[in-house]
Amino acid sequence: MRRLFTVSCLALVTIFSQQANAQMCCVKKTGTDMQALAFNDEFKKAHLAPEPFTYVPQSGGQDIKFPTTDGKTGNAFYVPAKTASNKVLLLFHEYWGLNDYIKREAERWQQLLGDDISVYAIDLYDGKVATDPEAAGKLMAGLTREHGEAIVKGLLNKIGKGKQIATLGWCMGGTWSFNAALLAGTEAKACVMYYGFPEKDKNKVKTLQADVLYIRGDRDQFIKEQDVDQLEKEVKAGSHVFELHHYDANHAFANPSNPKYDKQNADDAQINAVRFIQGHFK
Repeated sequence: MRRLFTVSCLALVTIFSQQANAQMCCVKKTGTDMQALAFNDEFKKAHLAPEPFTYVPQSGGQDIKFPTTDGKTGNAFYVPAKTASNKVLLLFHEYWGLNDYIKREAERWQQLLGDDISVYAIDLYDGKVATDPEAAGKLMAGLTREHGEAIVKGLLNKIGKGKQIATLGWCMGGTWSFNAALLAGTEAKACVMYYGFPEKDKNKVKTLQADVLYIRGDRDQFIKEQDVDQLEKEVKAGSHVFELHHYDANHAFANPSNPKYDKQNADDAQINAVRFIQGHFK
């Protein structure tokens, strides 16, 4: 009987090991630190599930759809400018997806920056929103760079040419803020990264046309300081500004959906972000 129990336990261990390996195999194929962290238990613990929240748009914000460049349909929450302008802010959601916290942020950032700015909060999860870390991890791991870029390119096509574009995002969205700045080319003016994963491909960084503001929590266990320093060197090597602000805070300290939102540090970071973006719009 004991032998049967031991064999059964070993079989279960083997099955779980195979499942874990399969997950990591999928991650290796995508090749990003961000996706690898999707299955990291400490990373999940650092992202507390958002408290239930429903937002009713106050400033004309609305859900929109657009064709992506990989033949699918993209989604975004759009806050139109109140006065005619070519200024655009692209917002990128955190770990959980385009939830009502992010929709509120879209309208709030227009209020902060000026009503002559159009804001698009982009949905990178194809309409899916997570409410627990396990589901969020699966969504983040399932987002390939190729599909994410197809979504961003589709929105850029919808927006049209001749714009001044700023990008901003938190955590995973901070990474996509940088990716979007690369894709926007010469129309990208400012890129704000709230503790996003730094781009490690030097050839991609060389194509950047925007200045960067990076916001870092010094107690962040997931974003390596040396990676941020390396990105700073490469951005500056391309004759662009890399402005770095340190805070005595953990990863995700300013995430809109974070129940432990660090208001004091987040408010200071916001002041810097607003100044930086406004300073790059003409």
